[in-house]
Parts: sequence; C-alpha cells; structure tokens
Amino acid sequence: MNKIKRLEIFTRLRDDNPHPTTELNYTTPFELLIAVLLSAQATDVSVNKATARLFPVANTPQAMLDLGVDGIREYIKTIGLFNSKAENVIKTCRILLENYQGEVPPVREALESLPGVGRKTANVVLNTAFGQPTIAVDTHIFRVSNRTGIAPGKDVVEVEDKLMRHVPREFRLDAHHWLILHGRYVCVARKPRCGACIIADLCEFKEKTEI
Repeated sequence: MNKIKRLEIFTRLRDDNPHPTTELNYTTPFELLIAVLLSAQATDVSVNKATARLFPVANTPQAMLDLGVDGIREYIKTIGLFNSKAENVIKTCRILLENYQGEVPPVREALESLPGVGRKTANVVLNTAFGQPTIAVDTHIFRVSNRTGIAPGKDVVEVEDKLMRHVPREFRLDAHHWLILHGRYVCVARKPRCGACIIADLCEFKEKTEI
C-alpha cells in the first residue's frame, strides 16, 4: 500500500460520505462519553435504545449520581456488562464533579483516567466531541486496516500508530468514521461485500469476493 493508493481510498470514502459521524445518539460531550462507555462489547443500536430512556432522566454527572448504581442499572440492563458499566458511570461522574467542575475534559490523559474509559473511548470523545484528529481503533477498523493493507498491524496500538502516520492530514479528522462504517456495512467480518465496495480495486486483500 503506497501513498497514492491511500490518498485515492480516502478521497473516494469522502466523496461517498462527506460528513460522517458516530451512530451513537448524543447531544453533549457528556452524553457521548457515557454512550461510548456503554458501547463496549455492545452494539450502537442497543446503546441508543438504553440512552433514549436514560438521558431524558439523567444527562449530567450530578443527575447520574442522583440515580445511583441501581437506578442506572435499570436503564442499561439490556446492554452487556451492565453491572460493571453502571458502577463505572457512577465513579466517572463523581470524578468529573470533583476534578473537572462536571465537564468532560478535552485531554487524553484526563479521559483515560476515568473508570471504564480506555484509549479507544478517549479517542472517540476527543474526535467526535472536540474535533481532534484522533483515530479510535475498534474491531472494525482493525479488520479493515489489516485486510485492505491501509495500515496493517498486530494490535490496535500499532494499527492506530500507522493510521496516524499514513492517513493524509486532510482526511484524519473523519478517517475513524469512514473506516468504522466501511467495516460495519461493507468490509464485514465473515464475508466482505467486495462487489459493493468502492475501494475494491485499491484494496490489497487477496481473497476478494463477488468481483
């Protein structure tokens, strides 16, 4: 995979979807933080169903604290790992109130210090809520990066590092969204939909299907 191919890949992805964004529903950085925290090992659809009930009742750190672990658990019990997630939400809200005046900090180190918030979650929040050119590598992006040859790596950190080095600067802000959507709907895990792929001729996957 060379610079010219990568440029063409992201040009096509941008032309196809000029303004990509997360499929998680949110209206504030705090809501996004909670939604991403809840999305670990869960689908965006299931998270959106839960937060559609939760956020009208509690969408600030103080309101979440007022609900308590048991209260939050009732709203998110349809999501995987809901017990530990409810506890992490409460712990996170307490830290936000004690250390950050109830605001979500736009700083990686501060975000990663919150319970239940790892590098991927921090990257999503920094990118989507604060417009920073970070790239959060989830299973979809890891698969697409390796399968296409855009940024192959043995783990998510290596893939993220390569993406940050190789994705042309003009595409870096939206690259995360393009790649995750491509992996979710086209370059799917079991049988990639190569016949419907707008970058199939540039992709270096040797076992293409339906072409």
